[in-house]
Amino acid sequence: MPQPRFRSRTHRRVQTKLPGGNVALHHVERKPASPKCAVCKKVLKGIPRERPYKMQTIARSKKTVERPFGGNLCSECSRKKIKSEARV
Repeated sequence: MPQPRFRSRTHRRVQTKLPGGNVALHHVERKPASPKCAVCKKVLKGIPRERPYKMQTIARSKKTVERPFGGNLCSECSRKKIKSEARV
């Protein structure tokens, strides 16, 4: 029987093959939802879908996109925003 903390569905169950050839059931924390654009709510590309403790170990260049509003707006929405600000 699994430990009480693993009996809920907050941990996903993963079938893992062990070195002896047996298959064991491992409980892994679920990943958070994908980051979304603040305007159109599309999934942001180039930003990993990881838990906060894992994001701490990743380099900053791998966490965000190198453009204005990178990590907050998708490329199309940021392009529209920059164009509208330039026109004013």
